[in-house]
Amino acid sequence: MNDRILEREDYVLKDNGREKITVRDLQLEVLSIMDEIHRVCEKNNIKYGLMAGSALGIVNYKGFIPWDDDIDVCVERKDWNKFIEALKKDLSDDFYFQCFETDKKFNVINGPTMKVRKKGTYIKETNFLLKNKCKGDGIFVDVIIYDNICENKFIDEINRTVIKILMPILVLLDNLHINPIHLKKFVVWFSNRYSRKYENSKLMSQPISVPWEKFMHEPVFLKEDILPFKKYEFEGRQFYSYNNIEKILKEWYGPNCLKRWDGKKWVETLPIDKRKPKHTVDLNLKGDGPSEK
Repeated sequence: MNDRILEREDYVLKDNGREKITVRDLQLEVLSIMDEIHRVCEKNNIKYGLMAGSALGIVNYKGFIPWDDDIDVCVERKDWNKFIEALKKDLSDDFYFQCFETDKKFNVINGPTMKVRKKGTYIKETNFLLKNKCKGDGIFVDVIIYDNICENKFIDEINRTVIKILMPILVLLDNLHINPIHLKKFVVWFSNRYSRKYENSKLMSQPISVPWEKFMHEPVFLKEDILPFKKYEFEGRQFYSYNNIEKILKEWYGPNCLKRWDGKKWVETLPIDKRKPKHTVDLNLKGDGPSEK
């Protein structure tokens, strides 16, 4: 099925006349971060899964979606602390990672639970609410916890509402350059407590510290469709993703998200006007500061 890797069009991220950087250029650098995450996880027997658009890329392209400018990875809550310790011990000096457990400036709400970044690079993200306050803005792979979710929708919503109430306060303080450490600690504690309480649930999703995802993007999934993670081809590598990957993607993105066979070739179903990178404002692949405009 290698004919699925098509449409290597030059989606341009930056072209100032002196330097041209395409999405593919960024993808290859991000791939080096993913290679390192995979190496550390394999060495320490930690399972992870490519998620969201990265999982869609597995099925439709056996790699990146051509206009996708990041990789998203999920790790089970029960493996989270083990994952952090493995990165502390085994992550190559070419990379670094940011999370609340190691830097209290890290945002704990409505975003990834960790960023694994590459040294000697820079990226400015599309982010209007919560800017990175940690030291270092290298290109990254987003890592997020996958949590156990209560099967009772009413109870689940009550717990999410607690985070929704705190969210505007956290955003306001953060933008006033006040680090609300105690509120952040509460969010982390509350999320951990919630997941542990429902560890025998049949459902999983992103943590309740991402309160909007359940309704805007990602449904709650059956745990048996996510786990155990399975290996799939991605850019010539073997990376992990969802157990029942096509079912998960159809639940997330709709029944027509997968490429269709027109009798001669695989055809992308996403409209052309929506095929564009969405995370990158500026980047520098040869330095750790903003590039020249």
